[in-house]
Order: sequence, then structure tokens, then C-alpha cells
Amino acid sequence: MTTPVAPLNHADRQALGHSARKQLARSEHGNFQASTCTQDPLAVLRAAMTGRVPSLIPIKYERMAASPFGFFRGAVPIMAADLACHPNTGITTQLCGDAHVLNLGAFAALDGRLVFDINDFDETIRGPFEYDVKRLATSLLLAGRAAGVKRAARRDAVLHFAQQYRTMMQTFAAMPVLELARYQIHRLGATEPMPAILSQAAHSTPQKLLKSITQPAPAAARSAASPTLNSTGNSAIPRIFHSNPPQLERVSAKEAALVLAALGPYSRTLQPERVHFLNQYVAQDVAFKVVGTGSVGLRDYVIYFEGLSRPHGVDPLFLQFKEEPASAYAPYLPEGSGHTHEGHRVVDGQRAMQLTSDPFLGYTTIEGRDYLVRQLNDHKASLDLEILNPTSLLGFADICGEMLARGHARAGDPVTIAAYLGTSNRFDRAILSFARAYSDKTERDWEALIKSKDLRDAKKALDSDTPKVPKKKTNQPPQKTAKQLPQKK
Repeated sequence: MTTPVAPLNHADRQALGHSARKQLARSEHGNFQASTCTQDPLAVLRAAMTGRVPSLIPIKYERMAASPFGFFRGAVPIMAADLACHPNTGITTQLCGDAHVLNLGAFAALDGRLVFDINDFDETIRGPFEYDVKRLATSLLLAGRAAGVKRAARRDAVLHFAQQYRTMMQTFAAMPVLELARYQIHRLGATEPMPAILSQAAHSTPQKLLKSITQPAPAAARSAASPTLNSTGNSAIPRIFHSNPPQLERVSAKEAALVLAALGPYSRTLQPERVHFLNQYVAQDVAFKVVGTGSVGLRDYVIYFEGLSRPHGVDPLFLQFKEEPASAYAPYLPEGSGHTHEGHRVVDGQRAMQLTSDPFLGYTTIEGRDYLVRQLNDHKASLDLEILNPTSLLGFADICGEMLARGHARAGDPVTIAAYLGTSNRFDRAILSFARAYSDKTERDWEALIKSKDLRDAKKALDSDTPKVPKKKTNQPPQKTAKQLPQKK
């Protein structure tokens, strides 16, 4: 029988944080050297495509080629390899894994409130806390560069983000456990650019989503005996998904049956009262959907449901089944996630870091592949890069710092992290140095992609499609050529 290990007291946890400075001094976070990492970035990216739907990989390359920030969004495997080439603190917490400015967003809680939090956990895993800090800081710089925000304002935003993370971690380290568990940020509505984000979220209703991605079902589809089109017991005309391949495409009856069969195992990952709510919906249709940038090529299904005995369109529900491979950080972190199911890994990581999670968050398996299940676009909204200015970048950096600190404190040890960070600005300045160096490296990697055979082949594949693949708005600025990149002093 294993003897339980006594928990460390407050002084011991502080001592751990202080001793971690000997492993990696705070100022050394700024010493990023791209030459230390010998792997070819594009080869790392290519290897990460293994197992994805081959016909969709050209779309991923196209979206990553749109801008340096677009490249950054899809390049988590490259950054994971680059971070692993350098020393780390050894102070672990639950990582978001893909912390960047567009992965914080608004969504609806079960009680109807709009909440704002980190909201993408595909890469979540336990690892050094600074990995998330460095990725989010770099994204602030890249977003600012893309929006034309001047260098001084970009610098101030990153420094403020790091300072906010550090000072809030000191606050969380001093909080009682349950006070930290319940901690909410109440100033969101008064901080730019949050009012616009929350307003957009308020208008992003399931009914609007219904109108944008479904259409009235043809008579032939209504009369067909298919598991993808059920009746809710009313006389209104049922709806089915639009056909807009490859972005959104209805699946065959056979494939739909496989997806619907996964609802049973999925429901066993929910709390009983949420299963009760789910059972009051009837599946209407199933489609395959292309989503995001980093996720393009992974299998992603959406199921459209209607509430029992309600007219069509009154009570729609959309669930997303998103394929989850292993985290890009898994090869470099010996501790790993401790999970045998990648969807389960994502669910546990999300619940650990978020104050409130999607009420229908769960996981399942389809044909041996692991999937995360969540609602699709229920009052969701995120930052609009096209309207960023110095004020909104600084305000968003402030929110990012507090949000990330809260997530790490909830899932890790705020006392140890706070002791490591200290009260000086050494860590803040080092994070700025890292963000500048890694932003420059990202732009060089993007330039390499622009000139690569990978992108040429992707463009040929897209040009050969008939009809031509419609381009999706990716919430990022128009493409810049290498010659148009802003000069860094």
C-alpha cells in the first residue's frame, strides 16, 4: 500500500518557486535563439498533417499563408518544438496549449449569462506555465503588427499583459481556495474592446445560426426514411444543412448513423441533469464542417437538433463533434496528460481552467477516433483584428493577463508561480524580448511557407477544384507579401 504524500505547506511552495529561478532565471526567458532548434519548421508542420483528411490540407496551408498571424494560429506544433529546445522553469500547471488572442471569447453559460474566458483547449496538457504566457504574448505582438499598431503601443500591451499576469498571480496566491475557485472578472463591460465582443455574442443566437447554415428540407428529403431527418411532431417544414462543400457538407446516411451512434457514449460523459436536457432534443441532420486554422483537416461533424414537440426553428441546438489528436506538446512533456482518450484530455483541461464551461461539453469515439463534443457557436464571439487600435490592444492585453493567470491558478499552484515571478518587472521585460524574437521568427517561417512547394501544391489543388473553394473570412488582415512586412527596429 502506497503511503499518502503530505501536501506541501505555504512556505515550502514558496521555496519551490524561489528555487526554480536557479533552474531558469527570470531574465533568461527573453533569450530565445532560433538556431538552437534544428528541426525544419515546415517539416514539423508537414508531419503534424499525418492522419488528417488529405483533400482538406490545401485549405489549411491557404489559411496559414494569409498572414503571419494566420501562420501562427496553425503553427502550434512548430512552437511546441521551439519551446522544447530551450530550458523551462519546471513549474507545471494545466496549459491551454494554444493561447492566442482569438482563443479567448464569449459564450453562453447554462444559466443564460454571457461569460468570457479562454475557450479553445485542443492542445491542453500539463506543462511549464510560461509556455502559455509566451504564446499569448507573441500573439498580442503579431495581432498588433497586423493591425498597424505602432511599435511603442505593441510594447506597452505586451508589458502590461505580463505585468497583469504576474500581479494577479500574487493576488490569487493570497486567496482562500474557494474564493479563487469562484473568482470572476467584473470589469469586462467597461474595458475596450469587450463591449463590442459581448454585444456580438448577445446577437449570435442559435436561431441566427439556424438561418445561416440550414435551409428548408426538400420534399424528397422529408419523405425519405433517413436517420438524419426526424420529425418533432409538428407540421412546420423541417430544415437540413446547406450544401457548401468543402466548408459544410451533408454526410451520407451511413456516415450520419455512425455519428448519431456516438451520442450514446457521449451522453455518459455528461452530468445526469444535462443528459435529461439533451434527451428532449431530436436529431434532424448531420454535416461535415471545416473549422478554424489549426484544426483544418481534422474530422469535424455538426448535428442539428430540434426540441421535442416544438415548431421547427424555435428550439434549435447544434452540437459539434471535433476530432482530437494528441496535444502538439505531448512528445516533449514526459508528464503528459494522463489520459487514454484525447477528447477526455480536452474536457478535463477545459474544466480545470475555466470558471464556467459549456453545459454540453463531453467526449466520444467514432470509428476508433477520439472526439470532443461541445455546442457550436452558442452566443460565441471573439476579438475582431480588423478594428484593433492602441487602446483596444492594451485593454485586451489587460484582460488576457488576468484570464490566463486565473486559469493557471485554478489548475496549478499560484503560490509557487507567484514566488517564482516575484514583484520586480524582470519577467515582464523578458517576455517582451521573447515575444519580439518569436514574432520575427514566425514571420520568417511564414515567408518560407509563401515560397514553399507545400503552398504551391496547395494552390494547385485548390485551383483544380470545381466549383472553386469559397474563401472563408478568418478574422485576420489581408495577406502581406514579404516585401510589405513592417520593418522592426
